[in-house]
Amino acid sequence: MTATTPDPKLRNLLIAVTAVILSVAIFLGFQTTASSTSLEAQAESATPIEIALSNGKPTLTEFYANWCTSCQAMAPEIAEIKKQYGDSVNFVMLNVDNNKWLPEILRYRVDGIPHFVFLNRNGEAIAQTLGEQPRSILVANLDALLADSPLPFATATGQTSEFTAPVASSANQTDPRSHGAQVK
Repeated sequence: MTATTPDPKLRNLLIAVTAVILSVAIFLGFQTTASSTSLEAQAESATPIEIALSNGKPTLTEFYANWCTSCQAMAPEIAEIKKQYGDSVNFVMLNVDNNKWLPEILRYRVDGIPHFVFLNRNGEAIAQTLGEQPRSILVANLDALLADSPLPFATATGQTSEFTAPVASSANQTDPRSHGAQVK
């Protein structure tokens, strides 16, 4: 009984081919996770709110969080819509996990995400939608926003992720309206 030893050249060739296939798979995997439709990439390329409020273009403001599955699901569609409307509409993204945006979170009464606020050319909020929105609804609302018409789906509510705005605890604090009297 003799043991056959594999041809070293064939074995080395199989190892090299396997290494190439794994390298390509890893490379493509990194490319997929770093796509431009990620929430982080969109937030980086979004219009700063200060500019959006003063440049005379209507604005779609999205309150989002990186952990929000509805926000993640909508990211590719928002990226496509931004390509279509980016020259005529500001796209602002505000991460609800960043305390910097707490005044806006409170002003627009964000209590679920994604939360969309439509601002007219003067920077005034004219409509809001809450939750995951189909592309057709967002497009119809953007078309109406551009035409200075009432938004057809301004009260639309889709699937949301729960969110509670961080607010300072009032325990052991004096209410400024109590004029020094302790609140119990």
